[in-house]
Amino acid sequence: MPDDLTLTVHERPGQLPRRGIVRLHPEVMAALAINPGDPLRLTGRRTTAGVAARADAGASRAALYADDLTIGNLQLRDGDEVTVTPLPVVAARRVTLAGPPEITAVVTGEMLRLALLGKVVTAGDDVSLLPQDVLPQAGHRALIDGVRRSLANRVGYLWTSQLLQVVEVEDAEGALVTMDTVVAWQGTRLSSVRPERPVAVTTWESASMAPPTDSPGLGSGTATPPPSIDDLPGLRAQAQELTELLDLGFHHREVLNRLGTTVSLGVLVTGPAGSGKSALVRAVAAGVGAEVRSVWAPELAALTNDSAATRLRDLARDLKATERGVLLISDVEALAPREDPGPLATVFRQVLTDLVGSGAAVVCTTSRPESVDTSLRAPDLLAVQLAVPLPDTSMRNDQLRVLTRGMPLAEDVRLDDVAARTPGFVAADLGALAREAGVHAALRQKETESPTVAMADFEAALDVVRPTSMADSTLEVAHVTLDDVGDMTEVKEVLTESVLWPLTYPDTFARLGVQPPRGVLLYGPPGCGKTYLVKAIAGTGKANVLSVKGAELLSKWVGDSERAVRELFRRAREAAPTLIFLDEVDALAPTRGQATDGGTTDRVVAALLTELDGVESLRNVVVIGATNRPDLIDPALLRPGRLERLVFVPPPDGEARAAILRASSKSVPLDEAVDLDALGADLEGFSAADCAALIREAALAAMRQSLDATTVTAEHVASARKRVRPSLDPVQVAWLEAYASTHSAG
Repeated sequence: MPDDLTLTVHERPGQLPRRGIVRLHPEVMAALAINPGDPLRLTGRRTTAGVAARADAGASRAALYADDLTIGNLQLRDGDEVTVTPLPVVAARRVTLAGPPEITAVVTGEMLRLALLGKVVTAGDDVSLLPQDVLPQAGHRALIDGVRRSLANRVGYLWTSQLLQVVEVEDAEGALVTMDTVVAWQGTRLSSVRPERPVAVTTWESASMAPPTDSPGLGSGTATPPPSIDDLPGLRAQAQELTELLDLGFHHREVLNRLGTTVSLGVLVTGPAGSGKSALVRAVAAGVGAEVRSVWAPELAALTNDSAATRLRDLARDLKATERGVLLISDVEALAPREDPGPLATVFRQVLTDLVGSGAAVVCTTSRPESVDTSLRAPDLLAVQLAVPLPDTSMRNDQLRVLTRGMPLAEDVRLDDVAARTPGFVAADLGALAREAGVHAALRQKETESPTVAMADFEAALDVVRPTSMADSTLEVAHVTLDDVGDMTEVKEVLTESVLWPLTYPDTFARLGVQPPRGVLLYGPPGCGKTYLVKAIAGTGKANVLSVKGAELLSKWVGDSERAVRELFRRAREAAPTLIFLDEVDALAPTRGQATDGGTTDRVVAALLTELDGVESLRNVVVIGATNRPDLIDPALLRPGRLERLVFVPPPDGEARAAILRASSKSVPLDEAVDLDALGADLEGFSAADCAALIREAALAAMRQSLDATTVTAEHVASARKRVRPSLDPVQVAWLEAYASTHSAG
């Protein structure tokens, strides 16, 4: 059995996104006597380490599949040789890292340890903050989900691409990061401790970071000035309410005693991730002269029940010994989940009851209030609830002005325009946007003594930074508008009134006292541009888009499908203004009582109806459904207040087909002899997709004739015409047109 093997390294960035995972053929793993999850020593021009995993079916036995980060650590290129050797499993005692100041200032050692958990690190390596979720250690799945949310809160969207350098791995060549590993930034004191030591998980602080983010604690261990209330535009009303409460509880207890009453200092602050909840608490605490002690709930939840309970009780004892202290618990749903609360949730509730009853101040924050145990909102616990709103355009403009105060902005920068183009962005996202614009400006002006940030830098940043709430979006919004959609005049008019007006002019609807349409159903033959219309609407209205195929929300597990619907609409409300695009909606919401799936789709329809016209408002959220079979959709979904506007997307006529051909051939060098108008008139039965496929096939025909071809001729188009057939079914088109004559809004 060989001790090592020499393989060819191949890059697989899509499947292995910078997690430190390398994939091998099962026979190669057997030859090396290793199992999935075992560490490996990898030797190229330098030596690094990785975690082994099985390669996909059909992988080469002579290949090692890795991501660009691992290949870079080896100082190799795709196709070079690498020597693979089994590495003994050694737990890293201490790991020291270096990173850019904007990361070291807001990411704690605890967060670093959780981001590196399950990775094998070597001194001199570059590592990412992306958690190792390919082969997670037992019991760490929930912890990984929590670290993702918190990293997004602290760093913004750039956390997924930021790289750090491993400076030192103590007493080990390549070692596995575990929950016992101590992780610290280079040049700072250690900010994480081994879990078995009876030490509180955080340190006293009265500081915060600016710009406002939901950072549960200090990253570098050094105090930074807390933000001023004036630096938190849009949160002044919440700050005033929290200030009055804490001031009364800390400084005017004698008044309460004379009145024979008490005040409860238990507060729950809700709001989108990255909206400034923790910064609000720190700013207010600084104003009333209180110290803040931060606890990140997911880290406590990752410990054993006994260890976590001991730390909670020690923390409560220390807090009660303080004259004016505020306990800030971030992401509280990890300690007190609404579903399946464990023994730790009971201990946590008891500790909170004791703290609030003794007059201490406890502030819990969450971006998922629906996941928090409802018993925490009892009068003797978190009696006060404050909501941090999603910033509107005006608030984003104010936040951008605060975030760019220290930037030398060029004269062409229009922050109001940037604010208008960032729907769904919270403070953390805007901070990431400003940082990215500054980095782009620095790269552009390396040799300039007086660099400035121009509008072009913000334009470049807008192409990179996306709102945190849209991280899982499945529809890429193209740079197209309704003006790019040929013909369909009536369809575009209906969509403008039903979709764009509610998103663009909500104040007008409010002034006139009318409720905007909640949803639109697009129906028509397949391939006629329903999805393209949605992309054009999104590009026109500067709205976020959440796209879901109907069947994607269905699950065989009871309750999962309804939960997926609720999560979809929660994300939409957080990212407003938002379009929810439900493709193939007939699979998601068929007529109730006729399915044979055990009632799953019936419950999904009920969940959809509840979200569309339930108690919780859908302000600045419009739902667009698309289907080829409108007759299969539950009728209740098509009533007023739901998908009330039915819009028929007809197959293109001759003029529309010519317009589609012209749009599809913008980048194709067509010969002057190609008559697109005549071609469009001749393509009876062709859908929009068929027309685009015809142009594509004509270009391929030119390539088949000569790889040096410079134009696509009429002969190539004629050859493509023989290969591409019309896909429209005349019977289906006739039925849809008949349906439209009695149901369509357009």
